[in-house]
Amino acid sequence: MAEQRTERFSSTGSQVLGWIGLAAVAVAVVLGIVDRDLGYAAWAWPLCGLVAVVLWVALVRPSVTVERERLVLRNMLETVTIPMAAIEQVGVGQMIAVRVGDKRYTGTGISRSRRQSRKDSGRGEDDLANLSPGGLLESRIGRLAEDARAVRGVRLMSDEQAALAAEVRREPARVEIALLAVLAVAFVVALVL
Repeated sequence: MAEQRTERFSSTGSQVLGWIGLAAVAVAVVLGIVDRDLGYAAWAWPLCGLVAVVLWVALVRPSVTVERERLVLRNMLETVTIPMAAIEQVGVGQMIAVRVGDKRYTGTGISRSRRQSRKDSGRGEDDLANLSPGGLLESRIGRLAEDARAVRGVRLMSDEQAALAAEVRREPARVEIALLAVLAVAFVVALVL
């Protein structure tokens, strides 16, 4: 099998809103630095930082990525890495849901409305051009999981596939969690003083 390139999927609309929000926070910070007459309260600075981190984790950070033989679900405060051959089922609704063994992993990086789901269900595999982004992602990951199982010689729902479930990794977003904690404490302290 040829080397796969990295494929990244995310909700473009939420990312645009996130970047606009981050730009607005940056403008507020710059105005506070440049124009001292605005008289920002001490609590305004950690609040700006807190709002920026919340915008980042809620709107910009979430994504779904295929990296070689792994599916990476990057959520607000956690990243889940799943071997493609271990995936038994994938579905995209309000969020992406991946079943691996007896566990279900979700990602907020891409979604599909009920209306889009109904439209997509009427289309076959031959009509990929008319699928919603969520439908395309669901189909793409399903095909990549099938290919990964074929390369490894693993049958769907087999013991070999169940053994691959042990390779799923969950990693907290340590930097984002630390920033949220520090800025929340700084905001409360500045508000009280």
